Amino acid sequence: MRTKSQQQDEAPAGLRFYDVRSADGTRLCAWTNGADGPPVLLCNGLGTSPYAWPALLEPDCGVRVISWNHRGIGGSDRPDDIERVGMEAFLEDAIAVMDDAGLSSCVVMGWSMGVNVAFELINCHPERVDGILAVGGVPGDTFNTMLAPLHLPRPLAKAALLGFAHVAKITGRAATPVTNRIPWNRVTTTALRYSGFMMSSSRHEEVREAVREFMAADVDWYAHLALHASRHDRVSLSHIAVPVTLIAGRWDVLAGMRDVRTAAERIDDSRYVELSGSHFLPLEQPEEIHAELLDLIARAGQTQLHR
Repeated sequence: MRTKSQQQDEAPAGLRFYDVRSADGTRLCAWTNGADGPPVLLCNGLGTSPYAWPALLEPDCGVRVISWNHRGIGGSDRPDDIERVGMEAFLEDAIAVMDDAGLSSCVVMGWSMGVNVAFELINCHPERVDGILAVGGVPGDTFNTMLAPLHLPRPLAKAALLGFAHVAKITGRAATPVTNRIPWNRVTTTALRYSGFMMSSSRHEEVREAVREFMAADVDWYAHLALHASRHDRVSLSHIAVPVTLIAGRWDVLAGMRDVRTAAERIDDSRYVELSGSHFLPLEQPEEIHAELLDLIARAGQTQLHR
């Protein structure tokens, strides 16, 4: 795993890593894209890095993004109590990053498991969320929606995924030296981009950077995080009074398109967008997602004016 100093040395212009202390004292490796514009809190996919969002790393992207790397991944410390890695801890981390940046409220963007964090944030602290952009995720009970395109019974699909995570946690210590050494070059990234799990509309260099960062994580620790995150129940949507955009990938096997759409139907001021892609829409459709983010920021601004 690269240190925060190594990440900073290799980072593109504008991307800056810095330390934030969460409520329980855990040191987080937070990051910002350094761009000018309205602030956006990014609740990233579990174990993912800034490099999964190439459109947000452009100096002229028009939004100031703040985010963090998950506990025990990407330069963030593991908590002293290793069981403090569930949704409650993730929520504390999100608030700590906002407080450190001096933000009383802002638009919140989530991807994958980060969608859970975004909706948990508005559920517990509605005054801190001006709007939500949810990409490839549902507001809670995520494991119950996975593998939907395969048309497996939900209990069977969930049990299979949880079983896989338990196995990964047990065998991960032995597997990590192997996964850490996979060479992410044009051959391996091309194989991934044409696998069906990810789509070929993604770009080689961007996939290489994002996957290299993700695969640097310890397999057993990542499984530990996933198992705790899987306990997050569905969040009530009836009280949401800010604009929300939910974006689904047509061939996403990790966040069922139908579940994303029905979540949008339960929110008054919501917009549902379906894109051609998989779970990795930030890499496959970065311009489209960025346009939706700017649209949501504009809608959130109008809502604030009329309050």
